[in-house]
Amino acid sequence: MKHSMNQQTRRGQGPVRRIGRTLAFVLPVVLVLSGTLAVTRVNWSGNSTDPVLTAADTSVGTPRAAKRAPQDILRDRLLTELQEEDPGVALTHLQQAVNGRPSLAKHCASIARALGQAAVRVYGPTRAQSYARPVCDTAFATGVAAAHS
Repeated sequence: MKHSMNQQTRRGQGPVRRIGRTLAFVLPVVLVLSGTLAVTRVNWSGNSTDPVLTAADTSVGTPRAAKRAPQDILRDRLLTELQEEDPGVALTHLQQAVNGRPSLAKHCASIARALGQAAVRVYGPTRAQSYARPVCDTAFATGVAAAHS
Protein backbone atom coordinates (compact mmCIF):
# COMPACT_ATOMS: atom_id res chain seq x y z
CA MET A 1 0.00 0.00 0.00
CA LYS A 2 2.79 2.37 0.85
CA HIS A 3 4.47 1.80 -2.51
CA SER A 4 1.33 2.74 -4.46
CA MET A 5 0.92 5.99 -2.46
CA ASN A 6 4.43 7.12 -3.43
CA GLN A 7 3.73 6.34 -7.05
CA GLN A 8 0.52 8.42 -7.00
CA THR A 9 2.33 11.28 -5.28
CA ARG A 10 5.05 11.22 -7.90
CA ARG A 11 2.49 11.23 -10.70
CA GLY A 12 0.78 14.23 -9.10
CA GLN A 13 4.06 16.14 -8.99
CA GLY A 14 4.89 15.39 -12.63
CA PRO A 15 3.13 18.35 -14.24
CA VAL A 16 4.14 20.66 -11.41
CA ARG A 17 7.75 19.62 -11.80
CA ARG A 18 7.63 20.14 -15.56
CA ILE A 19 6.19 23.61 -15.09
CA GLY A 20 8.82 24.38 -12.47
CA ARG A 21 11.63 23.17 -14.73
CA THR A 22 10.25 25.16 -17.64
CA LEU A 23 10.07 28.31 -15.54
CA ALA A 24 13.54 27.67 -14.17
CA PHE A 25 14.84 27.68 -17.72
CA VAL A 26 12.64 30.35 -19.33
CA LEU A 27 12.67 32.98 -16.57
CA PRO A 28 16.44 33.63 -16.61
CA VAL A 29 16.39 33.79 -20.41
CA VAL A 30 13.58 36.37 -20.34
CA LEU A 31 15.37 38.43 -17.70
CA VAL A 32 18.65 38.42 -19.65
CA LEU A 33 16.92 39.40 -22.87
CA SER A 34 14.91 42.21 -21.27
CA GLY A 35 18.05 43.53 -19.56
CA THR A 36 19.93 43.40 -22.85
CA LEU A 37 17.16 45.28 -24.62
CA ALA A 38 17.11 47.91 -21.87
CA VAL A 39 20.87 48.44 -22.19
CA THR A 40 20.67 48.76 -25.97
CA ARG A 41 18.11 51.59 -25.64
CA VAL A 42 20.61 53.75 -23.71
CA ASN A 43 22.80 56.04 -25.75
CA TRP A 44 26.25 55.00 -24.52
CA SER A 45 28.19 57.13 -27.00
CA GLY A 46 27.32 60.48 -25.46
CA ASN A 47 26.82 61.96 -28.95
CA SER A 48 23.12 62.48 -28.69
CA THR A 49 20.96 65.02 -30.45
CA ASP A 50 18.42 64.50 -27.68
CA PRO A 51 18.94 67.14 -24.97
CA VAL A 52 18.01 64.70 -22.23
CA LEU A 53 20.85 63.05 -20.32
CA THR A 54 22.71 60.15 -21.91
CA ALA A 55 24.40 57.27 -20.12
CA ALA A 56 27.85 58.62 -20.99
CA ASP A 57 27.19 62.17 -19.79
CA THR A 58 30.48 63.06 -18.14
CA SER A 59 29.07 66.03 -16.24
CA VAL A 60 27.05 63.70 -14.02
CA GLY A 61 30.19 62.07 -12.63
CA THR A 62 31.37 65.19 -10.84
CA PRO A 63 30.13 65.85 -7.29
CA ARG A 64 28.81 69.28 -8.21
CA ALA A 65 26.93 67.99 -11.25
CA ALA A 66 25.49 65.06 -9.31
CA LYS A 67 23.53 67.55 -7.20
CA ARG A 68 22.22 69.43 -10.24
CA ALA A 69 18.64 68.88 -11.25
CA PRO A 70 17.83 67.50 -14.73
CA GLN A 71 16.15 70.77 -15.73
CA ASP A 72 19.33 72.71 -14.89
CA ILE A 73 21.44 70.37 -16.98
CA LEU A 74 18.94 70.62 -19.83
CA ARG A 75 18.84 74.44 -19.62
CA ASP A 76 22.64 74.66 -19.74
CA ARG A 77 22.84 72.29 -22.70
CA LEU A 78 20.17 74.25 -24.58
CA LEU A 79 21.88 77.57 -23.88
CA THR A 80 25.07 76.13 -25.37
CA GLU A 81 23.10 74.92 -28.41
CA LEU A 82 21.56 78.35 -28.80
CA GLN A 83 25.03 79.90 -29.04
CA GLU A 84 26.51 77.20 -31.27
CA GLU A 85 23.55 76.80 -33.64
CA ASP A 86 20.46 78.97 -33.26
CA PRO A 87 17.47 79.45 -30.96
CA GLY A 88 15.22 77.43 -33.26
CA VAL A 89 17.30 74.28 -32.72
CA ALA A 90 17.35 74.85 -28.96
CA LEU A 91 13.56 75.34 -28.88
CA THR A 92 13.01 72.18 -30.92
CA HIS A 93 15.18 70.19 -28.52
CA LEU A 94 13.36 71.72 -25.55
CA GLN A 95 10.04 70.55 -26.97
CA GLN A 96 11.48 67.07 -27.62
CA ALA A 97 12.85 66.86 -24.09
CA VAL A 98 9.51 67.84 -22.56
CA ASN A 99 7.66 65.37 -24.80
CA GLY A 100 10.10 62.59 -23.91
CA ARG A 101 10.24 63.39 -20.22
CA PRO A 102 6.96 64.91 -19.00
CA SER A 103 8.42 65.70 -15.57
CA LEU A 104 10.30 68.55 -17.27
CA ALA A 105 7.05 70.24 -18.36
CA LYS A 106 6.78 72.29 -15.17
CA HIS A 107 10.22 73.80 -15.94
CA CYS A 108 9.57 74.38 -19.64
CA ALA A 109 8.49 78.02 -19.33
CA SER A 110 11.47 79.05 -17.21
CA ILE A 111 13.89 77.31 -19.59
CA ALA A 112 12.23 78.93 -22.62
CA ARG A 113 12.43 82.37 -20.94
CA ALA A 114 16.14 81.83 -20.27
CA LEU A 115 16.60 80.87 -23.92
CA GLY A 116 14.76 84.04 -24.99
CA GLN A 117 16.96 86.24 -22.80
CA ALA A 118 20.11 84.53 -24.07
CA ALA A 119 18.92 84.91 -27.67
CA VAL A 120 18.66 88.68 -27.19
CA ARG A 121 22.24 88.80 -25.90
CA VAL A 122 23.54 86.72 -28.83
CA TYR A 123 21.33 87.84 -31.73
CA GLY A 124 19.74 91.12 -30.66
CA PRO A 125 16.03 91.68 -29.96
CA THR A 126 14.69 91.74 -33.52
CA ARG A 127 16.46 88.61 -34.74
CA ALA A 128 15.81 86.79 -31.44
CA GLN A 129 12.07 87.50 -31.74
CA SER A 130 12.06 85.95 -35.22
CA TYR A 131 12.80 82.56 -33.65
CA ALA A 132 9.78 82.71 -31.32
CA ARG A 133 7.36 79.79 -31.54
CA PRO A 134 4.70 78.37 -29.26
CA VAL A 135 6.98 76.08 -27.23
CA CYS A 136 5.80 76.28 -23.60
CA ASP A 137 3.19 78.85 -24.58
CA THR A 138 4.89 82.21 -25.19
CA ALA A 139 7.70 81.91 -22.65
CA PHE A 140 10.48 82.40 -25.24
CA ALA A 141 8.89 85.62 -26.50
CA THR A 142 8.41 86.75 -22.90
CA GLY A 143 12.13 86.19 -22.27
CA VAL A 144 13.01 88.19 -25.36
CA ALA A 145 10.74 91.04 -24.29
CA ALA A 146 12.11 91.00 -20.72
CA ALA A 147 15.71 91.12 -21.93
CA HIS A 148 14.94 93.90 -24.39
CA SER A 149 13.14 96.22 -21.99
